[in-house]
Amino acid sequence: MDDNKGLVYVTRKLHFSAAHKLYNPNWSDEKNTEVFGKCANSNWHGHNFDLYVTVKGIPNPETGFVINLKKLKELAEEKVISKIDHRNINLDVDFMVGKMASIEILAISIWNELLPFINEGQLHCIKIYETPRQYVEYFG
Repeated sequence: MDDNKGLVYVTRKLHFSAAHKLYNPNWSDEKNTEVFGKCANSNWHGHNFDLYVTVKGIPNPETGFVINLKKLKELAEEKVISKIDHRNINLDVDFMVGKMASIEILAISIWNELLPFINEGQLHCIKIYETPRQYVEYFG
């Protein structure tokens, strides 16, 4: 039996701008540059990120909603966007402290920030576009 039969997938797109650096403190500057290239720049670099938060479920017969998208937007803005927009991901974002600031780790961290607060439907996916040609999807 297909567990996803009859489910509807609802996505909210959000946007933020942030700086980061990919750098392993256990490595030399040379090794960091070799592995991460320009992304290891000591003066950081920035992106205009697109964040997609997808929730799945069966629409509530009274509202027709899997999740109230206005509430999902407010939740994502409070728990993620307000903490990360126009910030340095490595230094300023509480849920990224001590973590590698790759978009892979960022997607997992955003999932963990939102998961406890999704009480309509079920969190299905976090997708982050770092550039128009590069994105990550995380499904928990």
